[in-house]
Amino acid sequence: MQYRPPARELLDDLAELLGEVLLPALPPELRHRARVGANLARILAREAELGPAAAEREQRALAALPAGDEHAEWAALVEIARADLAIAKPGYDAWTGE
Repeated sequence: MQYRPPARELLDDLAELLGEVLLPALPPELRHRARVGANLARILAREAELGPAAAEREQRALAALPAGDEHAEWAALVEIARADLAIAKPGYDAWTGE
């Protein structure tokens, strides 16, 4: 059986290559692109790790919403947004919706 590293590991390695190995060696006009590429790889790595559970929680939260309860709807949307932020912009997921 052939070993296949998980996507998270491969993406972490790609982010490190772009951000720590290649970035310092690149000319200034290409450094921004390398930073963007490294950041995209990190986002994809977090999506691979956190995305499936976040999607499952979102489906459960939306299915459990009582009809017409705006407070419950807002709370569910805040939790969904926080899960998305944990993937796209860690640290911003502490947002409370207020």
